[in-house]
Amino acid sequence: MSAKILVAMSGGVDSSVCALLLREQGYDCHGVNMKLFSLGDIAINTQKSCCNPEETNDAARVAERLGIPFSVMDFSADFRQCVIDYFVRTYESGGTPNPCVECNRTMKFRRLWEAGKQLNCSGIATGHYAKIERDTNGRRQLLRATDPTKDQTYVLWSLTQEQLAHTLFPLGGLKKTEVREIAEANGFCNANRPDSQDICFVPDGDYVAFIEQYTGKHYPCGNFIDQNGTVLGQHKGSIRYTVGQRKGLGIAFGKPTYVCAKNAEQNTVTLGDNEDLFRRDLSAHSINLIALEQISSPLRVQAKIRYQASAAPATVEQTAPDRFRVRFDEPQRAITAGQSVVLYDGDTVIGGGIID
Repeated sequence: MSAKILVAMSGGVDSSVCALLLREQGYDCHGVNMKLFSLGDIAINTQKSCCNPEETNDAARVAERLGIPFSVMDFSADFRQCVIDYFVRTYESGGTPNPCVECNRTMKFRRLWEAGKQLNCSGIATGHYAKIERDTNGRRQLLRATDPTKDQTYVLWSLTQEQLAHTLFPLGGLKKTEVREIAEANGFCNANRPDSQDICFVPDGDYVAFIEQYTGKHYPCGNFIDQNGTVLGQHKGSIRYTVGQRKGLGIAFGKPTYVCAKNAEQNTVTLGDNEDLFRRDLSAHSINLIALEQISSPLRVQAKIRYQASAAPATVEQTAPDRFRVRFDEPQRAITAGQSVVLYDGDTVIGGGIID
C-alpha cells in the first residue's frame, strides 16, 4: 500500500508539478488548497492575492487532471492569529517582519500537518525549492535547492526534526525552467503563470495602509533624529520606515540620508549616512537548530540576514537555549530587527533565528 501524502496546492505551477511528481513516484496524493484569508477580516482585493478564486480553481483543475482527491481547507482564523497579527505586532514594535517565515512555521508545516494526520496521511508535501537528506547519524538535514535562484531555505529555517521527518520537497533537485517545462508537457493551465513577488495578504505592497485598515489605528507623527539625538524634523509615523531606506523620507539634507534605526516606544527614526548602516554583530532569539542539537562552542558559518542577501562569513555562539550571537568577518549593511538570520555550512542549513 502506497504512502498517503497531503499536497499543498496553491494553484501555482510549483505546487502543481509537486503533486504530479509525487503521483508518478507512486504516492497516494490528496491535494488541498489552504484558504488563508477571510474577506471580513482583512478586506483586501483577493483577485490580486495568492488566495484568489482563480488560483483555487486552477488547483482544482490540476488535481482533476491528475486524478487525485482535492479539497479546500479554511485556515483563515489561524492565519489571522498566527501570521497577520504577528506581522502587525512586529511593525508596531519597531521591527520589519518576514511573514513567510512565520507562515511556514505555524501554517504550512504545523497546521497543515495536523490536517494531514486527520486524513490518515503519513506526510505532507509542498512546492518549496529545498532538499531534505538524512546524515550518517540519522539526523535530517535541510539543504539548498539545486537552482540557486529559487532556493527557499531562508524561509524554512524553523523546521524541526519532527517536521522534516514527514515533509517532502519534490522540486529541490529541479530548476524552475524544468518545472515549467514539465507543467507545459502535461497541459497544466498554470504552466506560464508568473511567480508571486509580494506579501500574499498585502498584494499592492502598501503594508502601512493594510495595517491601518486592519487595526483601525492611525500612527502618529514623531521626530527624525541624528546619531546624537538632535531633532532633524518630523516623520509621518515610525511604522512607515525601514532600516536602510533612503527614498520617501520627506526631508532633504543635500546629501544621501538613510534610516539607521527606529525606536517605536519613543516614536523616533534615526537618520544617518550610508556608513552608519554597517555593523558586525547581531543577536537573535526564537532560534531553531537543524544540523545539530546545540552550538556548544564558537562555530564558523555563512550567515544570511535577508532573503535577497548573500551569505557572509561569520562566527556564531549560542548564548542561551533560545538565543545566539553572530559576529561577521566584515560589517553588514542594514541588519534589521524582525528579519531572520539563517546560518549555513555550504549548502546545509545549520539553523536560524529572529534578529533582535
